[in-house]
Amino acid sequence: MSLGNDIKQQLLASFDIQHLDVICDSHKHNVPPGTEIHFSVVIVTAEFEGKMLIARHRMVNTALVAQFEAGIHALSIHAYTPEQWAKKNDQDQKVPTSPDCLG
Repeated sequence: MSLGNDIKQQLLASFDIQHLDVICDSHKHNVPPGTEIHFSVVIVTAEFEGKMLIARHRMVNTALVAQFEAGIHALSIHAYTPEQWAKKNDQDQKVPTSPDCLG
């Protein structure tokens, strides 16, 4: 299984998710072709209600400890409550693009 699929499966097992996108951004970085170490995640769950953004990120990072040990180098987390996600229009309900690597 790829690291991206492993991230997805672990998040689905860890949270009651209403929406989830896991995108590999490694191709934007100076890594060999086929490398999977840079990811963006959009995760929507009611479990984020009442939590500050840093707490949401900690929750996701805690759920993915094994995946970090398996080789995640960078993870961009976009964590929303269902209410926040519902307020976004269709254009905004996409994974925000990560910049290309400058190195």
